[in-house]
Amino acid sequence: MEQESSYYHLSHNVSNLVYHFLCPAKYRRVVIDESVDECIRQTCMEIELRNEWISFLEIGTDKDHVHFLIQSVPSKRPQEIIRVVKSITAKRVFAEHPEVKKKLWGG
Repeated sequence: MEQESSYYHLSHNVSNLVYHFLCPAKYRRVVIDESVDECIRQTCMEIELRNEWISFLEIGTDKDHVHFLIQSVPSKRPQEIIRVVKSITAKRVFAEHPEVKKKLWGG
């Protein structure tokens, strides 16, 4: 998923704020395979559709971590952005792939 960064035009400002988040799996366990990767990408697309203030420019996964390149507006703190992304994707991955939760000792 690669998307070109564009400017957010708001009522009193124009911004181009991009964050790079690195989210390792708990204990750096090897839990991300192709099906989990696809689940994460689909979930992120749904998050982007529901929230007008978040845009995923790029998502990259390895066996034990995920990289997010996210564009947002200045009114949203980085903590809010990553909390939304991590909580929704974790719930979806644990629901669709229970083997991941088992590898992580319960969550």
